[in-house]
Amino acid sequence: MRTKLRALLKKYFEHQALVLMYHRVAMPASDIWGIAVSPENFEQHLQVLQKTKKVIPVKQLVEDIRNGYVRKNSVAITFDDGYVDNFTVAKPLLEKYKLPATFFITSGNLGQQAEFWWDELEYLILFSARLPRQFSMSINGNDISFDLQQEAELDEALRQKNSNWDACKDAPPTVRAALFLEVWQHLKPLPHTLQQEMLQRIRAWAGASVSAREDFRSMTEAQLKRLSKHRLFDVGAHTVSHPALAFHDKAYQQQELLENARLLKQVTSVKAAVLAYPYGNYNNVTATIAAEIGFAAAFTTEEKPVTRHSPRFRLGRIQAPNCSGPEFAALLNKPFK
Repeated sequence: MRTKLRALLKKYFEHQALVLMYHRVAMPASDIWGIAVSPENFEQHLQVLQKTKKVIPVKQLVEDIRNGYVRKNSVAITFDDGYVDNFTVAKPLLEKYKLPATFFITSGNLGQQAEFWWDELEYLILFSARLPRQFSMSINGNDISFDLQQEAELDEALRQKNSNWDACKDAPPTVRAALFLEVWQHLKPLPHTLQQEMLQRIRAWAGASVSAREDFRSMTEAQLKRLSKHRLFDVGAHTVSHPALAFHDKAYQQQELLENARLLKQVTSVKAAVLAYPYGNYNNVTATIAAEIGFAAAFTTEEKPVTRHSPRFRLGRIQAPNCSGPEFAALLNKPFK
């Protein structure tokens, strides 16, 4: 009898939850990092979740972990960065299906006529109609030199190669793509001020001025406030400038997290209870700071389920791909370790 009871208790307590990670609900002309899901596919995802899973708020999942168990068949929905389409497209669809979500907000771009640095860099290098043939620049002590040759002029074939590139899986298909990836790799670890200085130099090289495409902007403060007041939605922290935190010292990390939390509370009147590490990049110092500041949990981009044993400041998430409902259902049901 006791053996059977122990087996039943173990089965109950060893459930796994999935935390889904989205960034954009949009159809950009290019999505080399695979962070956009089309509105049609996103709605199909929500239909699958509504029919087959128990969708719970992130705060409920964190409370469950604290209490030593995870609910059977449970899923939480999260969004990173704070793109405007989270408010204009994702929010109405989530409301339609009455499904909760948490939005991790990078506060520095709120209401600004500015793109995230990686979006602008992608556009400048991969899709500028005309670029100087020679690129020569030092970034953080690394000398980068490229000869774009015939790719200095953007034709339709080059545009298509760059647009179809999956930068997460495939080698750069063009010289422009190789240049973009090398510059991106050297810009990513820099503090925001240096990133912006280098981006200005790249604009000058490309003959471009500061501009922001409307569909690449972040939410406004008013939109974020409305989002935060909705009973289905919560707002989480995601730093001020989206740095790769583990590349920076403790003081810089602390400043990014504290200022982000302060700005979010100022806009929403609610303290952000949870954090998502930008790029999923963190170290032991980051996790310690997050706990000291008072966050209840923090999320990575490590593709693993959440169990009652999961460390609350290293919780995994599953990136939701731009796929149809049936493909999404298959993803949810595959084994994750």
